[in-house]
Amino acid sequence: MKLQDNPYYKKLLKDPWSYTAGAVILALLNIGLFASTGKPWGVTTPFSYWGAWIYKALGGNPESWFYFQQKAHAEAIKAGFWMDGHSVSNLGIIFGAFLATLLASQFKIKKIKSWKQVVAAILGGLLMGYGARLSFGCNIGALFSGVASMSLHGWVFMIFIFVGAFIGSKLLVKYFM
Repeated sequence: MKLQDNPYYKKLLKDPWSYTAGAVILALLNIGLFASTGKPWGVTTPFSYWGAWIYKALGGNPESWFYFQQKAHAEAIKAGFWMDGHSVSNLGIIFGAFLATLLASQFKIKKIKSWKQVVAAILGGLLMGYGARLSFGCNIGALFSGVASMSLHGWVFMIFIFVGAFIGSKLLVKYFM
């Protein structure tokens, strides 16, 4: 029997999982990450560390910046990539998403339709990254971990993420598509 014909391969790796299964797995991973690191799940703070480590490798001194003089950030920069549990989990998310896309035979390199799309993608990514750092969290740290800990900020974030997505989609369709 070929691997592609195996029903378990098809159910676990080829077909999409239900929202319930995804929610339960995310909740268990969130609990595991919190238990192992002592911090709620977050994605964007490690990206600031990645930038600092790259800048440091190029000869810069990010330790002199106010942000990296705060105790937790200074310790993370000093410890390095492999000692930061959230950086390692980010790496796992990136490679896991890539692997899932490959296993589901959904990986495609698409032709860029116009430079407007390139500008929209770059501008959108920069604004999302800046906004995530400005608000001290993204949809994982501010929303998922915030709601899981019953923090008011998580629920407020949830309302405004839907408002922002609605407005952003209208602007995207009107100006970039």
